[in-house]
Amino acid sequence: MAESFSTTHRFFDNKNYPRGFSRHGDFTIKESQILEKFGYAFNELESEKRKPVTDEEKSFVQVCKGKKEPSTDNEKVWLKYLKCINKPKRFHTLSGGKPQVDPGEDFSDVDD
Repeated sequence: MAESFSTTHRFFDNKNYPRGFSRHGDFTIKESQILEKFGYAFNELESEKRKPVTDEEKSFVQVCKGKKEPSTDNEKVWLKYLKCINKPKRFHTLSGGKPQVDPGEDFSDVDD
């Protein structure tokens, strides 16, 4: 029988995780290892570039389509990855205060 999620490629997401999954802070070491080892297969299965062969892969595809709740570590990690890359990015400013107003400006005579 074929091994589930077999691939010869390591999975990297240089766009969202340029320093690697484990260095970013979104994933545990175990989750990072799962993504690197099986992420390429996960991506191909989800995008339907590859057909599921084993029962585990068929279950994974059902989870990706939203027809089933995740039950394995692989399914949970992939959904977490998708959630992380699709959330809006937060940005931080150097000043946390309100915009500065020039004290010399007088706004009391503004026409309505």
